[in-house]
Amino acid sequence: MYTRVSSHSRPALTGSTSHDDPGVSSVPLPSALRRPGRRVPAVRTSPVRAPRRRLPSGQTVAQLLVVAALAAAFAAQALAALHPHIPLLLAATVASLAVEGVVYRWQRGMLTLFAKSHADVTVRHVLRDLLLVVGLLRLGEQDRETEYAVLLVGLLSFYGVHCAIQAVSVLVRRTRTLPVVTRNIDTSALRLSPAPHRLLRRPGERLLLFGLPATAGLLVTAVSDATRYAAVGVSLSLALALAGLGALLVRLLPSRRPAGEQEVLDWFDAWLAQYRPTVGLYFSGGASSAYQANMWLEPIAKLDGRPVIVLRERFMVPKIAATDIPVVCLPKVATLMRLEHSTLQVLIHPSNSGKTSQVLRIPTILHTFVNHGESDKLSSCNPYAKAYDEVWVAGPAARERYALAEVGVEDKDVVETGRPQLDAVRPYAGPPTGAYTTVLYAPTWEGWDGNPGNTSVIEAGENLVRALLADPGVRLLYKPHPLTGSVDPRAGAADQRIRELIRAANRERTGPRPPAGAALELARRTEELERLTVSAFHPGADQLERMLHQSAPEPGRADAVTRATAAWEEAYWASLPAWEHQIVTDARPALYACFNVADLLISDVSSVISDFLASGKPYAVANTSGLGEDAFRAAFPTVAAATVLTPDAAGVPRLLETVRRPELDELAGARAALKLRLLGPDEPSSQERFNAAVQALCARALAHRARVAGRLAAEVPAPRQGEVVPQRRPSLPA
Repeated sequence: MYTRVSSHSRPALTGSTSHDDPGVSSVPLPSALRRPGRRVPAVRTSPVRAPRRRLPSGQTVAQLLVVAALAAAFAAQALAALHPHIPLLLAATVASLAVEGVVYRWQRGMLTLFAKSHADVTVRHVLRDLLLVVGLLRLGEQDRETEYAVLLVGLLSFYGVHCAIQAVSVLVRRTRTLPVVTRNIDTSALRLSPAPHRLLRRPGERLLLFGLPATAGLLVTAVSDATRYAAVGVSLSLALALAGLGALLVRLLPSRRPAGEQEVLDWFDAWLAQYRPTVGLYFSGGASSAYQANMWLEPIAKLDGRPVIVLRERFMVPKIAATDIPVVCLPKVATLMRLEHSTLQVLIHPSNSGKTSQVLRIPTILHTFVNHGESDKLSSCNPYAKAYDEVWVAGPAARERYALAEVGVEDKDVVETGRPQLDAVRPYAGPPTGAYTTVLYAPTWEGWDGNPGNTSVIEAGENLVRALLADPGVRLLYKPHPLTGSVDPRAGAADQRIRELIRAANRERTGPRPPAGAALELARRTEELERLTVSAFHPGADQLERMLHQSAPEPGRADAVTRATAAWEEAYWASLPAWEHQIVTDARPALYACFNVADLLISDVSSVISDFLASGKPYAVANTSGLGEDAFRAAFPTVAAATVLTPDAAGVPRLLETVRRPELDELAGARAALKLRLLGPDEPSSQERFNAAVQALCARALAHRARVAGRLAAEVPAPRQGEVVPQRRPSLPA
């Protein structure tokens, strides 16, 4: 029995895995109290805090300044046009254009604000140019009104063509939006082509660039009183707009269009029949959740059979890491249902989402839930799991968690497969041998429910860091959760104070520096890794162009990325002084890489400590829950083999001593037992158990198809002579 506090999706973490999301669940009750017939006392939790009033951030102040500057520029331009006053008109127009450049370069988020206020770039640009025309009319003579009328007609024609470009660009975009998006699949039959220039698809930037000659010409005419400059500028702008319109119209010709929707669907069916996939990774989620799928790519690639990755969101396709596995994105349910008549037998689900229920409707495929991390949280035994045919967990502890939670998952449907991703975590090789003990402090974030036990950053973080920095033999690696401070500003403030403590400690330390060649080697490894992983597409490439250039993976590219990443990590650590504390916040090095260089982990209750157990190294958990140590250990089984630290960090010196002198480590045996309970045995390997589970479920799927096909055949009566009996369902592929 559990006391639920809140339910939210897990946030992303930079690295191989995630700090567990304490907002996903609540504090579970001690296991000793979770027994039928036992009286269960309430677990103390903190009330949800009301949002605190915050002072305007630097970003908000910058946005207010942009709005004020733009409004002032337009007001000054209007005043100068009506007065008229040439110097002010010139200065106000130039200032207005400069602010536009700032918006598109550094404040692109304001474009949405302007659009919602019906003051988008077209309105602003038309207003700017018309104020120039008003200024010319006020400055000009009566006998020149005809010249100004011609200029005005040319200017309005330019804006008309601009609107036509936008309309045609929408039509072109629709022809380039295919019902299926792929990677690592030959798409030569779909007549794909590079994307139109991005200026033709971005109205704001296009209007600013194409309209600049007209605006400049009008300004020069206002200063010189010579209309020929405005005529040349307007003509040039109109010519640019007409050229852009023509470039887009050509793409609507039948010979220049990509394959149509039905043609693409027929091609996809043919590919399924030729490739004959057997097992797939199904994933749907937000932009920041791609790590949940990426952590399963290597285990999926090593399976026996023909794997495929099935996505639902178009934006997710480029977020999937380097892999040789075919990737298909099927945004529409109708397209997704075409998998029913394929050879696909098993789909593996690393997360739940609203779109998961759609694929579960396919009766010819069996589904298994593998999760993207296990901890003592309710997210690791979600009731949604009963919708799957099987639930695959790391070890016996997760099986027991499902049984105690009573969420409808039967024990016969739970399969222990281990965590294949943890093969990257190196095992314990003994106490520190150098001059420094490397300690990784990786706290999770504060969560949505306001529970003080979620993160140690607020109540214990500074004390822990001070205690660690006080030991001259410690090198600290601080890797905070990227969402730290996103809910409670106290967490963000504490995080900044911790970083400053670390920087101050580094300023007081001295020691030998790595050789100069180490930095050069890191630069070389970085360049090599970015060449393999960073997109080589120009900024204007769309999905169809990416499909064109990713129609076939480079042979061995995924293995090359793995080797390049390992080489980069080795070069990274070698380039750092052995005595220097580090604040690790970038995508690299990943969390598992930090595991491998650390001698000790200090963290909070999260999947981080579950994964760290694969190393067998000592770990500690900060207790800021308000529970006593015995109740804390009982409530969170993953803490059973940990040193529990109080918020005052009084136990840090003793903890460091046990790390350096293994004979004092009384928890080594408990860690080994807990590792076995949480992650399962070392032999056979997790990858072998994972592969065996896939093959067994595939066999179940084939047997199910055979039974269904047999029943359908038996239910169809023998046709009379000349009678055609329709099939109830197309034949099920084997």
